[in-house]
Amino acid sequence: MDAWPVQDAKARFSEFLDACLSEGPQMVTRRGIEAAVLVPIQEWRRLQSAARPSLKALLLSDDARADSLAPPRGRARRRPVDVLK
Repeated sequence: MDAWPVQDAKARFSEFLDACLSEGPQMVTRRGIEAAVLVPIQEWRRLQSAARPSLKALLLSDDARADSLAPPRGRARRRPVDVLK
């Protein structure tokens, strides 16, 4: 992966983008420290889909799924008894 100082990436963005599309991800550095990566859209979409758990994984997970379905108990305000008559 090639590294581009942020100044070069800004000044030669079209070349930076072309390098990304033809060679793959391109690193951007700020003051010599890795700061960001430009990736082709196909790679981004692949990474995004791989990061999401599948429906099967969600259904089989040990994490509680019903905790957020009901509001917490004991916080409801009750009407005074004489109003109910």
